[in-house]
Amino acid sequence: MTVEKIFYWLAWVFFRVFFTVYNRLSIKWLEPLPSDGNVIVACNHCSNLDPLVAGVAFPRRLRYFAKEELFRPLLFGSAIRILGAVPVSRADNAAAAGALRGFLKLLKEGNDVLIFPEGSRSPDGTLQPLEGGAGLIAAHAKASILPVFLKGTYRAMKPGAVLVRPAKISVTFGKLLVFDPEICTEKGAREKIMAELTKSLHELESAAS
Repeated sequence: MTVEKIFYWLAWVFFRVFFTVYNRLSIKWLEPLPSDGNVIVACNHCSNLDPLVAGVAFPRRLRYFAKEELFRPLLFGSAIRILGAVPVSRADNAAAAGALRGFLKLLKEGNDVLIFPEGSRSPDGTLQPLEGGAGLIAAHAKASILPVFLKGTYRAMKPGAVLVRPAKISVTFGKLLVFDPEICTEKGAREKIMAELTKSLHELESAAS
């Protein structure tokens, strides 16, 4: 095992125990995760805790892009880097073509990737309208999407907060959305994929309420 993998598993265990004890973390799977093939994990977003919580709830290492400023606090920045975060500037993140290339590269390398399809954090903890990026990535990569809903991270660490509160956090992994490769090449594929993802996330939100 490489030094990088050792640090990853140490960080994974530490934060898994922390959230389990401090935030009474609960994890639910509506169906087992297939052991073969990488996936796009599409998650609602309302707190800076979301990538950490999703990362320790998922059984494999997730790779994702995070704003450069999140890496400035040494402890938090080191934690998300070890757990799979890749720093990206606001300019790069805003460029759709650059973001698409980055995600496709990670998928091609065999990684499971994490994406927040709302585009930014929810201002009130409820699911916001989704942007089309996840659908575009899935169509180009012909990859499956795993919808995930986090509940409680907004109360545990609202935007602007610096401390984590002991609010209960739950993670629900939905049913894997698998798309016909032929559909992925058709016109309007992104819209069809996003319609399925939107429906699934809203169902998960309703079930978690």
